[in-house]
Amino acid sequence: MKELLVWHFLPDDGRTQFPHKKGGRIRVKIGQTLHYDGELVLCKSGLHGSERLIDALWYAPGSLLCRDRLHGRVVPDTDKAVASRRTTLAMMDVADILHEFACYCAEWALKNERDAGREPDSRSWAAIEAKRAWLRGEITDDELAAASAAAWAAARYAAWDAAWYAAWAAARDAAWYAAWDAARYAARYAAWAAARYAALAAFNDKLETLVIEAMGLRE
Repeated sequence: MKELLVWHFLPDDGRTQFPHKKGGRIRVKIGQTLHYDGELVLCKSGLHGSERLIDALWYAPGSLLCRDRLHGRVVPDTDKAVASRRTTLAMMDVADILHEFACYCAEWALKNERDAGREPDSRSWAAIEAKRAWLRGEITDDELAAASAAAWAAARYAAWDAAWYAAWAAARDAAWYAAWDAARYAARYAAWAAARYAALAAFNDKLETLVIEAMGLRE
């Protein structure tokens, strides 16, 4: 395979997650092409990326997202690929988008519960609204933390209901949990509450739509 369009996340300092050759962790720039001439081994060596954004999210070490082109020698796998060349086409901090995406996943799961005749605890709905209010700057970190704690209590009371756990994950106190962490766990719990693979595909479509519009990409 010669070329593949992929997504991958960087740590928040904008450098590669792992040392590159002998130069240590490299600061990534738009238009830059990184080269790796050694053996390509998934999760160990080479330049990585995922075709689906939801798959890239599972590996995220931060909220700085890159749209990349893998080329040169490319070895694909189920949820990621590794290559000898990676060119960065676009880059954006998508923290707010990931927080909103977490809310979307949790709300989706709660609505599924309601449609099935199982009304979720009101604290789960309130937690999602609290996260959105926090994103708008209308409540403090402490108020969000209180809503998150209430959602956690609701989830525990439900004796493991994946939809309610999704609401708790979405509302996690932003002072302690990063956007990418909240987003991937909300998506994971919401998917567990439904037909897993179909749900993840729908979540991927939603997340990619949000990101492509925000980054001004033409896909």
